[in-house]
This record gives sequence, structure tokens and C-alpha cells, in this order.
Amino acid sequence: MCTFVILRRPDHQWPVIIGANRDEMIDRPALAPGRHWPDREEVVAGMDLLGGGSWLGVNDWGLAAAILNRHGSLGPDATLRSRGELVLEALDHADAKSAADALAHLNPAAYRAFNLVVADAGGAYWARHADAGASSRIEVRAIPPGVSMLTAHDLNDESSARIRRYLPLVRAAPAPDPERGDWSAWERILASRDSDAETAREGAMNVVTDFGFGTVSSVLLALPARGRFGVKPTMRFAAGRPDVAAFLDVPL
Repeated sequence: MCTFVILRRPDHQWPVIIGANRDEMIDRPALAPGRHWPDREEVVAGMDLLGGGSWLGVNDWGLAAAILNRHGSLGPDATLRSRGELVLEALDHADAKSAADALAHLNPAAYRAFNLVVADAGGAYWARHADAGASSRIEVRAIPPGVSMLTAHDLNDESSARIRRYLPLVRAAPAPDPERGDWSAWERILASRDSDAETAREGAMNVVTDFGFGTVSSVLLALPARGRFGVKPTMRFAAGRPDVAAFLDVPL
């Protein structure tokens, strides 16, 4: 289970702020966000060395994409395509609307269940693939303004102990200020190991277990408003648990 938080402010100079923790088997190899794909030089994303895809990235047109597993679908399936490929395919598009339209026409039988988000300064969309059965379909829904949160459940679904605990905290916290380089409130939340659930895996933002699974990295990302010429997105990356590893700026 991963965690994805998005703040949408359509009329703001920074209309999209994203915070995300990647939860995975700790020994699964990966590279920090960078331009790792020669055939996709416009993409900056973390690279999963097992599947070859990514869990979160942004392109030079200001489009961000991220993928999360649904409940009960952790790990690859050798008979299906890697879900990490979808992040790269989404980032082939120049805007969120065209990426969302393409996602709606994917063959759901080719993938294990997932939540996928695409966002730019003009809009954000959630692609929900909840069932890998023969009758499954991919639903694409707009993400509203304000703070929203995804885990292995539906958007803002309080049956998720993590969403139930942390969504109100993020909504009450000061928003990051990319102009001043102040991300402190969200950094603290992403690093939190507090949980109301029986297990930290279900309820904590920052997951630590005794069986080789947990939070392995964290990303903060801000997208500028359209028309701010010369202003690029801002990305920060913690190459480990965010209570241990420092967030460092990623060159874009």
C-alpha cells in the first residue's frame, strides 16, 4: 500500500501540490527520480529496476502521474503487464485530460488492480481499476479542488485507517510554499508513524514492519500555474523512510 496526497488550488500560482510515500518490499531495487529513459527524455521519474517502469514522475510539460496498488494486489504478476509502465505511458501526454482519456481506454484485463492519478495545472484525474476480473473496467473521475488522498482504497475513502487519520491532518496543515522552500508541515506528516489501526501497515503514513515491507521513499512535488514562463515544477525526494532520509531537491 502506498499513499498519495494532492492539493488542488485552480487559481493559485502553484495549483497542484503532491506528497507521496512509496510502500514496497524493502529489497526491491529502484533509482531516485531522474531522466532514466532514453526514449522519454522529457520524463523525470523514479525507476523501478524490477519492472522497468515508475511509481511517480513528471514531464517537461508539467504533467504528473503516480500509481498505487489496490488492496490485495501487492507485487507483480508474470502473466500481466507491469503497472509501472502506466506512469510512463501517461507521461507521454502533454496534459492531464488527454492522459485521462487514454487511461479510460486501457484493457483492464492486462493489469492487476490499481489507482492511477494524472494531474497538471488545469486538472487532475483518478483512474480506478478495482477488479481484475473479466467484467472489469477502468473508471476515470475528476479530482475536486482541495486536499484529497489515495491509498489502496478509493479516493478519500475513510474505510482506510490511514485516510481516516491523516486526511483531516493534511487539510488542517499549512500548505507547502514552493516559493519559500517551506515544505515542513507535509514533511512531518509524510514521516509520521502514528496509527489508529491495529497494524502500522494499515494506519501509519510512514510504514515500518518486521517482514521486509515498508515505506522506502517519499516525494514532494509542486506544479506551477500555466503561463509562468521560466518557472518549472519543484520536486523533492527522500531516498528512504522520510523520518530518516532527508528530502533533497531533484533537478528538473
